[in-house]
Order: sequence, then C-alpha cells, then structure tokens
Amino acid sequence: MKPQYNTNFPAIDDLRLKAKKRIPRFAFEYLDGGCNEDVNLFKNTAELREVELKPYYLNPHQASNLSTTLFGEVYDAPFGIAPVGLQGLMWPNAPEILAKAALKHNIPFVLSTVSTSSIERIGELTEGKFWFQLYHPSDNALRDDILDRAARAGCKTLCLLSDVPTFGYRPRDIRNGLAMPPKMTLRNILQIMGKPKWAINTLAYGQPNFATLKKYMPKGLNMGQLGSYMNETFSGRINEAKIAPIRDKWKGNLVLKGVASEEDTEMAIRLGFDGIIVSNHGGRQLDAGQSSIKTLPPIVEKYKRKISIMMDSGLRSGPDVARTLASGADFAFLGRTFMYAVAALGTEGGDHAINILKIQLKQVMDQVCCAEVSDLPNHLIKK
Repeated sequence: MKPQYNTNFPAIDDLRLKAKKRIPRFAFEYLDGGCNEDVNLFKNTAELREVELKPYYLNPHQASNLSTTLFGEVYDAPFGIAPVGLQGLMWPNAPEILAKAALKHNIPFVLSTVSTSSIERIGELTEGKFWFQLYHPSDNALRDDILDRAARAGCKTLCLLSDVPTFGYRPRDIRNGLAMPPKMTLRNILQIMGKPKWAINTLAYGQPNFATLKKYMPKGLNMGQLGSYMNETFSGRINEAKIAPIRDKWKGNLVLKGVASEEDTEMAIRLGFDGIIVSNHGGRQLDAGQSSIKTLPPIVEKYKRKISIMMDSGLRSGPDVARTLASGADFAFLGRTFMYAVAALGTEGGDHAINILKIQLKQVMDQVCCAEVSDLPNHLIKK
C-alpha cells in the first residue's frame, strides 16, 4: 500500500531541515527560536521525551481508534494545529493551507489574532470549524467587534491567551529587525534573494500582513509606528475583570491558553472556562519556567474531572502526542511541526504532517496494545 505522505520526508526533523533551506533565515529563526538562551525551548521536547509507556503484548488487541470527543465534537485524531503568529512570513498562504488540511482531516485549526489570514477567510475555508485565539485588545469596542466577527464566521471555541503579559526577549528576532512586513536590511534582502521559491510565492500572494487586524489599523504605518500601534492596541496581561465580560459575551466554548500553574487552573474553573491549554508558548516567553510536560501532571491530578485539559509546547511527533495524552491531557496541539511542514512542502505540507502524526500515533497505540486514546494513561510508567 502506497504511503499517504512524501517518503522523502518521513520525519519531522527532515521537514525542519528542508524548511531551513527553503525560507529566509529571519523567517526560519522566528519560527525555530525561543527566548533568551532557549533553555525552555529545548526542555519542552527533551523532558516530554522522558515520558515512557508500558506495552502489554499478550493482551487481546484488534485495532487502535484515534477519534476523540472534545466539547461535544468528534475529531478524527486527538491533536490539532496550534495558533502561530506571522504564519505567512514563514510560507505564503500558510494559514489557509493548514486550515484546509485541518478540515479535510477533521482536526481543529486555531487561528491567531496576529496570523496572516482573516477570521472571515478561515471561517469560509473551514466551514466555520475553526478555533480562534484572542490577544486581548485594550479597547472594549475592538474586543467586542473581533468576537462578533469570530462568531459570525462560525467559530465555536475561543482561546483567550494568558501568557503574553510582555513580549519575550528574542535575540534572533532583534538581530534580524523582525517586523511585519520584515525590515529590509541588506542582510535580509540577501537572504530573500537566496530563497527564490519563497520570494516568488510571496510576490504571488502579496506581502504578509495582520489580516484580521487590517480594518482597524491606520494606513501607511512605518516599522516604528506599527510596533507602537500593536503595543497600544493590545493589553497582554489579563485578569478577572477582563475575562468576565468575554465569558458573558461569548456563547461558545471558552479556553484559557497559557496555563502554567494549579492556581491559574483553579481560577479558570471559577471564572467559567470550559478548558485550559497547559502551555509555555513554545518556550518563547519565560526561559526560567517549567516545561509544559512538568506543569501538566499536578494539574491533571487535581482537576482532571473538572475542566478539559489540553497541552501544547514541545510536541513534534506522534509519539510525543502519545506521551502527552498518557500524561493525562485530553488533547494535544502542535505548532512548529505544521509550520516546518508547510515551509518545506508548500501546499502539500499540511496533509503530509497530519498523515505522519496519525500513522506514528497509531503505531504507538498498536504497539502498546491500546485500543482508545482515553486508555493511554493506563500505559504511563510513573516515576
């Protein structure tokens, strides 16, 4: 039987290396890097891969079922596509490529406020089957308008971002003069000239921009003005007073993304959230913090039956998804994995990555004799 993926790139690391060769350095370093010294970036994956599973080879086993129910929706796999900012910078039209793949494979796609496709376009491509991640606006009227647009586009799950009270200190991006659009230094121009496919596709699709926010932004902003506008328009630090009106207004599922403590989980439950995503923003915000997989177990132990618990940060592969679910998460999200795939393979990237992850996850489940995703915690080797 012919594999359902490009056999030249059977591993996510293959896609990462291909992406590095195919896109400008400033775009790859934005995607690939963490903050400060990248300590938490590497801990996320390294400590996740310390999780071990126990196989039961003599148990009866027919087949493994990847389908998972979350917020009343049945998904074909227990993982989704995490929100990533500036997606069109890494590869032109990236959010639309991934949104189409998510719909085809019946998994969630989460659109970021600062991605490069609009709420309306993603709603159209996914038939309303998408999630939206909100960076909290300083202005209540702007907040309400964005929420109204998401609801009209069919979005049923809103993720409120909690882990960007400040912007992470990212030395690579500072050196690269990264902005939207990218700052055209001589070094960046030379990088673009060396990546002709990226450059041609960027010309074809147009210069990437904050598509959802475009209607609110004054025209003709230069780099400095754009940075000032973003700082003035969005207030990253949220609290109970900011959350309450969103919970009152939003009629769908409400998820708190960026949870890294039991205390914030307790508050999320009290404030009426339907779910949390345990996350450290992919190691891009707090280098001195814990990895997500270290944060997850105590939260699961205390709150498993009280709120839906999901996790992102550090996952790269199907076995990583299995490790996350075995550790007690109800669902997993991956960001960089999908962006590596699209940057490496363009329009084929979304399908390719999803197929690899499903095949890898099913192989792990078949190997350990696990019929249902919900049974994976029974295979966790506790330390």
